[in-house]
Amino acid sequence: MNFFTCLLLGFLVATSGSIVPSYLNLTVVKYSLVSGKNSALYLIGGFATVLFFQANIGAYFSNVLMKNSEYITLIQKVGTVILVLLSLNFFRLHFKLINKTKKILIKKSKAYFSGIGLSLLNTIAIPFYFTSISLLISLDYFEYTLLNSLYFSIGSTLGSFSLYALYAIIATRIEHKLTVIANKMNLILGCLTAIVAIGNMVYLYTK
Repeated sequence: MNFFTCLLLGFLVATSGSIVPSYLNLTVVKYSLVSGKNSALYLIGGFATVLFFQANIGAYFSNVLMKNSEYITLIQKVGTVILVLLSLNFFRLHFKLINKTKKILIKKSKAYFSGIGLSLLNTIAIPFYFTSISLLISLDYFEYTLLNSLYFSIGSTLGSFSLYALYAIIATRIEHKLTVIANKMNLILGCLTAIVAIGNMVYLYTK
């Protein structure tokens, strides 16, 4: 397989996964509204850093047919607990900051490391890449090698960064239309992380 094919496949898989509403893209919107586009881009940089490795891990697991699936289960269990705590924190912030809509400055380093932390909590990412790459392999669109996995991960990183950046840019341009959403962003994020946590619990219980 050539570099551009793997790059394109990674780009398409990542954008298809990132376009679905999640606490990651809603957090991008929140950062963009609260602290501006630059802080949101640093947050996205944190997302992209972790996503590069998640795509590689997903590709590796697809190649070995989930022989080490117990590790993913462990990650999901830990991630579920943290998601519950994260959800409670978002609810706390919503009721603490209700009716306070003034902009605040978020340091670039804080935004970047927040992006890394939130992306690490995204326990769906590795199973998503595993499933997507396994499907591509079964359709003979992808052949696993270390180089192909690297190229795919680069494409995935570029795809997610581009889509999240688009969220950030659009949010700043229609800010006046998002006032109500901005006021309730922490509440929305709290509900979304709670739903993801409950979904993980149901999956782990029925597994």
